[in-house]
Amino acid sequence: MAHPKAGSGKAGRKGSKGHSSSGRLALGLYEAELYRLQAELVALQEWVRSTGARVLVIFEGRDAAGKGSAIKRVTEYLNPRVARIVALPAPTDRQRGEWYFQRYVAHLPAAAEIVLMDRSWYNRAGVEHVMGFCTPAEHKRFMAQCPVFERLLIQDGILLFKYWFSISHAEQERRFKSRLNDPMRQWKLSPMDRDAILRWEDYSRAKDDMFMQTDTAESPWYVVEAEDKRRARINMIAHLLSSIDYTEVRTEPVTLPERPKAVNYTRPPRELFRYVPDHAAKLERPDEG
Repeated sequence: MAHPKAGSGKAGRKGSKGHSSSGRLALGLYEAELYRLQAELVALQEWVRSTGARVLVIFEGRDAAGKGSAIKRVTEYLNPRVARIVALPAPTDRQRGEWYFQRYVAHLPAAAEIVLMDRSWYNRAGVEHVMGFCTPAEHKRFMAQCPVFERLLIQDGILLFKYWFSISHAEQERRFKSRLNDPMRQWKLSPMDRDAILRWEDYSRAKDDMFMQTDTAESPWYVVEAEDKRRARINMIAHLLSSIDYTEVRTEPVTLPERPKAVNYTRPPRELFRYVPDHAAKLERPDEG
């Protein structure tokens, strides 16, 4: 199965624009390319499983920038035993007394695993710093330790990728408002989203400082333009695939045997079991409901 080779994504280089198109990507183009890329993600998964590689992908960015939906498209066809999503809650009292990176270490990928972090240790550089959940000294210590911590991960063989999903304040506000009357997505709104609007410039300064300190040659940040979620997902997945020099793993095809005839087995009467009600039948015959 062919895939983009590492180094082919020139748009990911520091200083480049990173995109050449605007507007919403046509649905047909999006779905066709997404499916192709997802097939390549399955090929990557098999390479990870066969080689024992460790892949860590960090998703950061503004609230409502589309990190979660991108993660869903990445993992849609992957084996959850290989590809894990990590989205940690607020730290406990005990965790607040630990070395800051300690609770994240437990979630790092083991051999033959892909871990996708929906937010990460960079919480300290963003929301914790802006909202005053950490002290200035703790923030300064994080900025000094983070490049060292990531260097250790990379030197130990972890393939680390950091993506920042970027949107405008107008698009963020539009997405927040779209959730207000959507019962399926209201749970995504929180008082923190209000602060994300009121403290836009504070978060901008925090992000700029974070990039200045942690965008290194060995552990770079890659910015994903996310005004259009379709383009963002396609561009991010294509870049990830182009950045790993994986190869197709050929496996022996599985054949299904002939089912043997039952010997000395009689299925118990259906009356002995509890079956869920046939709710689907009501959809087919609503008048009988």
